[in-house]
Amino acid sequence: MSAAEGPLVVGVDTSTQSTKALVVDASTGRVVAGGQAPHTVSSGAGRESDPRQWWDALGEALRQCGDAAREAAAVSIGGQQHGLVTLDAQGEPVRPALLWNDVRSAPQARRLTEELGGAKFWAERTGSVPAASFTVTKWAWLAEHEPENLRATKAVRLPHDYLTERLTGQGTTDRGDVSGTGWWASATETYDNEILTHVGLDPALLPRVVRPGEVAGTVRDGHDLPFAKGTLVAPGTGDNAAAALGLGLRPGTAVLSLGTSGTVYAVSKRRPTDPTGTVAGFADAHGDWLPLACTLNCTLAVDRVAALLGLDREAVAPTDVTLLPYLDGERTPNLPNASGLLHGLRHDTSGGQLLQAAYDGAVHALLGALDLVLDEDADRSTPLLLIGGGARGTAWQQTVRRLSGRPVQVPEAKELVALGAAAQAAGLLTGEDPGAVARRWNTAAGPVLDAVERDEAALARISGVLSDAAPLLERGTDPS
Repeated sequence: MSAAEGPLVVGVDTSTQSTKALVVDASTGRVVAGGQAPHTVSSGAGRESDPRQWWDALGEALRQCGDAAREAAAVSIGGQQHGLVTLDAQGEPVRPALLWNDVRSAPQARRLTEELGGAKFWAERTGSVPAASFTVTKWAWLAEHEPENLRATKAVRLPHDYLTERLTGQGTTDRGDVSGTGWWASATETYDNEILTHVGLDPALLPRVVRPGEVAGTVRDGHDLPFAKGTLVAPGTGDNAAAALGLGLRPGTAVLSLGTSGTVYAVSKRRPTDPTGTVAGFADAHGDWLPLACTLNCTLAVDRVAALLGLDREAVAPTDVTLLPYLDGERTPNLPNASGLLHGLRHDTSGGQLLQAAYDGAVHALLGALDLVLDEDADRSTPLLLIGGGARGTAWQQTVRRLSGRPVQVPEAKELVALGAAAQAAGLLTGEDPGAVARRWNTAAGPVLDAVERDEAALARISGVLSDAAPLLERGTDPS
């Protein structure tokens, strides 16, 4: 390993599919070492994972980093949002975690919205209207379907909380991740006792919310990871807030993240309260807000269509076919029971046209929320930052350019969630704001693709099909 200019830090991204770890030089942002290990996610009606495999995957990812991980002075964990982790009195999982893309709690989301004052109440109170992805709806589902597991639960955590607690021995979370639970009041930045009482969740089961810049704890004895006892542990945060840190994101710049889920978000100084439920009013990880819209179907859905067609994911052709790739139900638009829908198929339709239609349907859903996450005074001509696993795909880039009509910038830095966590860890050592750390590291640098004329005809066609098919999509097949 070449000599580092400054202390080393570790940033972790524990996502739906895998855990990734980066060892980063806090002075320069240079990635010294990295590792990755996969997770298993159940198939069928639910989406579940055993939290213990996240810990095992973290250990394997760190082992791949070699000696560099042992030299780290601080560590931070970014993780998939919303997942419900239920622990018993010994800290062991009561059952597999219910993940963000498990939509079985859609009926509970509707019921909770109706029972507690409607969408306006929830938006003003928590910043968001409950959707099936939100943790509070999963807790309500557990109460209804598995009351014995509910009674056995002595601690409730989010995925990144679980790993942080195994490192430190203390139950903590942060404002960015907890803002996606549905039981945290964004106006007061405290747990909402009325909501907790309504869903029968004792606040004593919840972790302490650590403030930005605060040390969550130190690495304790008795773990099997390559960290020295006493290594500083940062608060960590949810994956989107971590990526925003990793980009050093300032207000007014929009991000499109193309991963298992698709997200569009921007940093704002104003607390979001969207009663339509399109925009989730999340907090970010350093004191501002992160209005965000999320789709359940992004790269995995498009890749699935490519696999069904036997095509490479780049084998697209211009199309006038409409494909709504809602293979896992959908969150934006809020159609949790929907399935995929194809319109306009003819004898001469090619596989490449069908594949392009899948790209168009996925991007259309994200761009529909773009203006809603940006402040009114934001410059709509600035480049969109394109990140995530799909960001380097030519078909994704061209589809975003064509349907947005805006320039697109693709940061060269990879693993922005892990980099954001690393910047948070570095901030503990230097006293800097993590966003300033990331800007010093120049993580957002990358090529800018010029704007092209927006394809208004395609946007209108997809919107028309979505509107006309709404009753069918809403009916769907209820997974409850």
